[in-house]
Amino acid sequence: MDLVLMLFLVAVLIVGLLLIAIVAYTHRSGGALNKDDYQSRWLGIETRLDKNNSSTYQIVILDADKLLDKALRERRFRGETMGARMKSAGGDWKNADHVWGAHKIRNRIAHETDVQLNYEIAARSLAAYKQALKDLGAI
Repeated sequence: MDLVLMLFLVAVLIVGLLLIAIVAYTHRSGGALNKDDYQSRWLGIETRLDKNNSSTYQIVILDADKLLDKALRERRFRGETMGARMKSAGGDWKNADHVWGAHKIRNRIAHETDVQLNYEIAARSLAAYKQALKDLGAI
């Protein structure tokens, strides 16, 4: 009887560890993202950036940031805030400094009233978001 009980406990332990591993893996990486949807949304953002219209600069950065956050959530990166999710995904970025720089510009747009951007900053920010979305497999 002791042998049967011991084998049962070992089996329960193994199944439990497998379940924990599966949950941990799926929680971090999430499922596959719908590339067609993300590519369509991304093209919409890129085409709205107009060099001759400075009012588009802030809007496209805000929209790109939202799209990246959507991808982070769908990939199930941990964190209550986008910054926390970005830290969780830190190892996935080809150039983390550029992604963080773009996100910091977004934060300035969202929290300050007198943010002045030029086309080059907006274009570089979009390039950083685009690479981040590629790194996540979204586009």
